[in-house]
Amino acid sequence: MTYVTSNSVPDLVKAFQALSADHQLALFYFIYKEMGGSITPAAPGASTVSPAIAEGLFNQVKALSHDEQLQLQRDLIEKKDTELGREYGALSDTTKLLFWYRLAQGMDSSDIIPLPSGYELPSEAADLLSQIKTIDFQKQITLFRDIVAPMGFDATGSFNAENSAQPVT
Repeated sequence: MTYVTSNSVPDLVKAFQALSADHQLALFYFIYKEMGGSITPAAPGASTVSPAIAEGLFNQVKALSHDEQLQLQRDLIEKKDTELGREYGALSDTTKLLFWYRLAQGMDSSDIIPLPSGYELPSEAADLLSQIKTIDFQKQITLFRDIVAPMGFDATGSFNAENSAQPVT
């Protein structure tokens, strides 16, 4: 069971990563639905983000069938070596955050495979969502960046988790 009693970012990242890929995807969507309004301004307004790059990658995903979209998202979480995984791996952490935000928006419009009708988060993911809601905004942004940073495939093998927690500027 994935339950943490600490609201430290590293503990929450570990708890998130302990979820299955599908539960991570669902939790991302629930985070967007419940907290997107407060988090959204931070991603597009950050100085290191490239909306055009995130949008280009989003459009590649959007062009896939729903089954292929789901598999691609699973592959990103599982760090599989795919063409889109390498493209994603080369993005800045903030651009990665914007890309996941765009995927959640695409789920709302059904351009991206939506959650099954009536889907409910499993208890571990729901508990994690509750904990995420209690941490301050800056920690939330750091948490989300630390979650999305190692996803995808880093062809250089140079990802260093210690360097991923950068403040929003």
